[in-house]
Formats: sequence, structure tokens, C-alpha cells
Amino acid sequence: MKTDRAPMGWNSWDCWGAAVTEDTVRKNAEFIAKHLKPYGWEYVVVDIQWAAPNAKGHEYEPFGELNMDEYSRLIPAENRFPSSKGGRGFAPLAEYVHSLGLKFGIHIMRGIPRAAVHSGGVIYGTDIKAKDIARFNSICQWNPDMYGVDAGKAGAREYYDSIFRMYAEWGVDFIKCDDICRELPHELDELRLISEALHGSGRDMVFSLSPGPALLEYAEEYKQLADMWRITDDFWDKWELLYDMFSRAEKWCVHTGAGNWPDADMLPVGAILQDYGDNRTKFTEDEQITMLTLWCIFRSPLMIGGDLTKCDDFTLKLLTNERVLSMHKNARNSHPVWRKEVCGSEIILWTADCAEGGKYLAVFNAGEEPVKADIPLKDIELNGAEITELWSGESLSGDTIPAELAVHSAKAYHLI
Repeated sequence: MKTDRAPMGWNSWDCWGAAVTEDTVRKNAEFIAKHLKPYGWEYVVVDIQWAAPNAKGHEYEPFGELNMDEYSRLIPAENRFPSSKGGRGFAPLAEYVHSLGLKFGIHIMRGIPRAAVHSGGVIYGTDIKAKDIARFNSICQWNPDMYGVDAGKAGAREYYDSIFRMYAEWGVDFIKCDDICRELPHELDELRLISEALHGSGRDMVFSLSPGPALLEYAEEYKQLADMWRITDDFWDKWELLYDMFSRAEKWCVHTGAGNWPDADMLPVGAILQDYGDNRTKFTEDEQITMLTLWCIFRSPLMIGGDLTKCDDFTLKLLTNERVLSMHKNARNSHPVWRKEVCGSEIILWTADCAEGGKYLAVFNAGEEPVKADIPLKDIELNGAEITELWSGESLSGDTIPAELAVHSAKAYHLI
């Protein structure tokens, strides 16, 4: 489903890993509906191994139990998602999320469950066995739950059609498909098959590919087959990963927009890594502002990773700044202007056109010293402007922006 704005929402991985429960999903959805929905946040996504009754945080249980139906399709673990009892799947949870005015998503691994292959499972509507479509040499390196599917075998399309029809019946609005984004070109046929089945399901669903880094030489394939694709491996609250994202965003910025969204990954804000205790993000407040500023001017999808029920005042303000989120919605032709040393710190300047008029400008201090960086507007081909700093709302005017930047901090501006 090609969207005119990069998707915004919440995903359970950063905080709970594979062990999220229905109660937790409902509580976070309720928080989004109450506090974040007016600002554009709308997707509620259940991440990996929702079919595993014994899932334990961020560590996978190799060859652990997975709940399946008689047609080789994974179904929610009833002990974790009790509303799924009686063969209802995720339909009741999706219905609840929809009742809040939000949209519901799930994570899937490409392929067919190995347990189905070895237990003699069949494909819905056929007499074809799961083993007949499995690629036994195609197994995810970090999660062995699935065999890849041989797209050329009879039954392969029927299998994917059957799971996506089931997801459509459940009311799923967002699919995060894992172990495929960086696996091109050798998994391209399976990606095409998945995309065709999703788009033939009869329901609009955002199609997200993980994990990265995506391959720049396959940009057009990602754009044709999916809505968003990860440009990085898992992104966590480490400055070196955030610093690296400037280079990744620079490479991918020409492919952003018009329904195509290179994805810088989730926002590790607030309380994350629940299985390690109440571990609040290690990013400083300035680093969190830098992260959201870059994601917004670059127009990455925005997916919150923390436990929203433990959201503090700073995090709530970070996620509800209307001026910054307006840049996420309206930025066009985003790109870096320069990276240079100013008073011993590396300063990075990005700009974008605003769809509603004027220009955006974002300046980042990627160095280890605070600095005052005067930004001449001629650097973005303007001679004078009325200027609003988006985080603070401060008004400025003139031909130069005097930006005082703390270590690892950012400021963003709208110029008219």
C-alpha cells in the first residue's frame, strides 16, 4: 500500500523482543490512542515469534515450539494472546486496535515453518506437502524457525496466498517481513512471490522489509515490491550507530518519497530491553533530538520501540512536537548540503523543500565539543528569510542562522 507519508507507529521488539503479550500490546495501543494519535502515530505492530508459547525476551529458542494450524500456517500462541482462542487468530486484537482508531501489524519470517515440513504439513486448498515447496538450504542465520520457499515449485504461490488471505481476514494492516531485505539477489524470487500474495490478498497492508542493510543496487526492486525497507541492521541506543546513520541516509535520500521509504529502523526511546530490567535509553536527550531530527528530514518511517506505559515527560514531548513532525510529513528533496569542521567539531547540514512552502534546514553537531555554527543562508540558495526553529518555536530573521549546538545535538528550522 503506497502511502503519501512514511508510516508512524510502535513496535514491540525493542522492549520485549519475542516475548510480548496481548495485554502489553493493548496497553501500548491505548497510550497511542490517548496521547499520540493526533500527531500521526497509528500503527501497532507485534514483532517476532508471536506463535511461540515459550518465547523469552530477545533470545531465540532454536527449534522451539510454534503454534500452527493444519495448513502449515503459524497462529498466535494462546497463552500469550488469549483472544486468539478458538481459531480466531489475531482478529480480536486487530479489532480492538481498530476500535481505538489505529492500525494493526505483525512480524513474519519469510518461508514456511520447519516444523510443518517435518511433520507432514499440507498447503491450504491443495494436496501439496509443505516439504514439497521448502528450500532446505535456505535457513535464516539467526532464527532457524523457517525454511525458505522455492518460488518455482507448485504450491509455493498457494502457500503465500493462504497466509496473506488469513492475515487479511484477521484485519492486518502492516506486515514486517524478516530475513529478506539484505538477502537479495538470491531471495528475490521469494520476495516477488510474497509481494504478489500480499497485494492480491484483498486488503491494503504496508509491506516492510527487514533486516538491513538494504543493497543500494537493488533500490528499484525494493521500490517496486515493498513500501519500506531497512537501510541498517538493528539500530540501538549507541552514538556510533546514530553517527553512522548520516552516511546511510545520504546514500538513500534520493530514493525517499512518493510511497517509497528507506527505513532507518526503530526509535529506541524511553524504557527499552524489558528483559534486562527497566533499562531506559542510553541516548542523551540531545542525541534523541538529533535522531528524530534526522529521521524526520530524511523521512524515514517512525516506529517507537519503548514501553509507552512508562513514557516520561521528555519522551512524550519528543514524540509530539507538531513542528518537527510537520517536517516529517512535508519535507521533499531532502539531502545533505555539507559536512565540515567548525571549531573542532564536525557539523552536518541537511536541507529539504517544504511541500507547503519554504525550506527546511537541519544542523547537527556530530563532534565532541559544543560549538556555535553560523549558517549562511546562501549555502541553501536563500538571501533572507523568516525563520522558525522547530524544536523551540523560536523566531529568527536575517541572512545567517546563529546555531549554538551542544555535543551530539541538533536544531531544525523552517524558512519562508
